[in-house]
Amino acid sequence: MAFSRKRKIKFSFSDLKLPEMRSLWIFALLVVFLLIADYIFISSPTITKLTVFLFMGILIFWNNLKTARLNQETKNTSGRLNDIVKSLSDGIVAYDVDFKILIINSAAEKLFGIKKEEVAGQYFGPERVREARLKLFTQILFPSLAPLVVRRTDGDGYPQVIDVSFSEPSLDFRITTIKMSLPDGKTSGFVKIIHDRTREIQLYRSKSEFITIAAHQLRTPLTAINWTLDTIVKDSSVNDENKEMIKNGLAASVKALKIVNDLLDVAKIEEGRFGYNFENIDIVKFLNEILENANVIAKKYGLKLYFDSGGDRSIILKADPNRLGLAFSNILDNAIKYNVQNGNITVKIERLPGKPYIQVSVVDTGMGVPLEAMPKLFTKFFRAENALRFRPEGSGFGLYITKNVINRHGGAIWIESTLGRGTAVYVTLPTDPSLIPPKEVIREEY
Repeated sequence: MAFSRKRKIKFSFSDLKLPEMRSLWIFALLVVFLLIADYIFISSPTITKLTVFLFMGILIFWNNLKTARLNQETKNTSGRLNDIVKSLSDGIVAYDVDFKILIINSAAEKLFGIKKEEVAGQYFGPERVREARLKLFTQILFPSLAPLVVRRTDGDGYPQVIDVSFSEPSLDFRITTIKMSLPDGKTSGFVKIIHDRTREIQLYRSKSEFITIAAHQLRTPLTAINWTLDTIVKDSSVNDENKEMIKNGLAASVKALKIVNDLLDVAKIEEGRFGYNFENIDIVKFLNEILENANVIAKKYGLKLYFDSGGDRSIILKADPNRLGLAFSNILDNAIKYNVQNGNITVKIERLPGKPYIQVSVVDTGMGVPLEAMPKLFTKFFRAENALRFRPEGSGFGLYITKNVINRHGGAIWIESTLGRGTAVYVTLPTDPSLIPPKEVIREEY
């Protein structure tokens, strides 16, 4: 443990020039005046007066010296902080609770195309968005005025992070708002850190466009290969030995096409254009149909599927049946592929007490997930080591796509697992349509 040591205050004659020493000089002049008066008329209390004056002078000197040094340190610290703020590449804007602009750095001036003198010391309100020159600056201070805002943090606490996008001109900012507080805990103001992400987003979209074009170029010939091989397999003139070889080729081609389709889906999700068509669905009936299709594959692996609707014959909620079907199919596909021989899969629906949500759980008796792999399960390309050893083929896109689909529906997904004993996947979905996000957002991973 390190202990802080009090710094000793050393005196130098240059300290006498500090503004805080003026009271000492006035006191010294008063002492000189009284000494002259005593010299003219010397009285018995002179020594006592000198002692008192000397003691008072020492106290004044010491107090003024400490004050002067503290003030000087404050000025030096303030100067260093100002230099740091000025040199930052991100825009910095500080304002008090009445939206009076206290600080704006040079980066913010460049971002908004304004001068410090135009805004510093001024009070801002939403009505100033009408001023063409200050429109962008006002929209950043009051994000509700911006065309598109996406919250990146939950709750009302600080710091708060949001993404703000503009179309004309095309601009993308990430804004972090920090609260400033007084020693008594009262809010004194706020600091906004504005990071210009326009170039980053453009590069990210270019990357996604490249993947989309490449995947489309691959999908067309693969589809043709699949159709051709499937036709040959059905041809009765082909002998069994050749037919078996063709079936293996067809299976490999189908897997390759699935990876290409997954790549396309990922690119669309990242660009915020996966496309959703929401409608009212009966989630009980919906899941029952998905399980009937999955049961055909499960039987081949000797698995048993169980469905528990929690006593509800019907639960209506708003969803995109195609996208949500893709998500649950991915979850069930994993539960089947990584299960043990003669294992079980149990799907259960339940209403969350006092909340406008349902919870769907998919519990299997499979190999489980290693603890160190859990934080990465929903990232692109990731597959746990035991899954790779058991089934080397796979793209690692399934859970990434699933998570984004569930999030777009206003829900959440998480996984609990015990290695060697099985995995439980939990999905929550809102029964209140107002809890569904209004738009898709760009989901970048740099």
